[in-house]
Amino acid sequence: MRIVIGLEYRGVGFCGWQSQPRGCGVQDALETAIAAISGMKTPVTAAGRTDAGVHAAFQVAHFDVSVERPLTAWVRGVNSHLPPGVAVLWAREISETFHARFTAVERAYRYVLLNHPVRPGLNEGLIGWYHRPLDVDAMNRAAAYLIGQHDFSAFRAAECQAKSPVKELRLAHVERRGDTLLCDFRADGFLHHMVRNLMGSLILVGAGVRAPEWLGELLAQRDRTRAAPTFDAAGLYLTHIRYPAHFALPESSERWQFA
Repeated sequence: MRIVIGLEYRGVGFCGWQSQPRGCGVQDALETAIAAISGMKTPVTAAGRTDAGVHAAFQVAHFDVSVERPLTAWVRGVNSHLPPGVAVLWAREISETFHARFTAVERAYRYVLLNHPVRPGLNEGLIGWYHRPLDVDAMNRAAAYLIGQHDFSAFRAAECQAKSPVKELRLAHVERRGDTLLCDFRADGFLHHMVRNLMGSLILVGAGVRAPEWLGELLAQRDRTRAAPTFDAAGLYLTHIRYPAHFALPESSERWQFA
């Protein structure tokens, strides 16, 4: 049977989602915990393969097992074998036509940025930081150039394995809450480092180093070397994953402090 789970994790202390030879991925921890319940090694596939230091307020994954267990075993049982910083939120049995990665029709990320002269202490590793004042209105004017279907090669990591750089960005918006900026991105899919690369360029606009129109120029040039450097992973969270309605799965979690 195929089981789908929702989970959350703190990227600090993991080398990203994907399994690594030294066993430092979230996937490694989850597969080990599931094996403790199922009695067998079971590959787990996630909706998004987050990088080292990137967090998931909401991640979806699936795995196949040949043993029957109550659904609570895939939640509380698995959690009892997981390390701190990662937890399964819910589990359901689902059709074998479902695939956590390829069935997803929309994903969303939020970058949480402290905009203050002094770096974070309490939230270090959980929030990004930029020391100079940022103009949110200018950032949103720049973000407007990103909306729609574009070739995002200017914001694509060299090691990206996506077949095409063309994605449809449906939301790009920055909101200020005191000294915190909440930067939301929603699309049919994302390229490797795409959000962090967008953040780097948007921050240059907010700081007055570049004009908002620069984002449109970068899209047209399709040259990664002309855009800003990749921004810190610390403040990036996977927040929403949407599937076709007939699967009847949650799209997000209400547990997150920055929701």
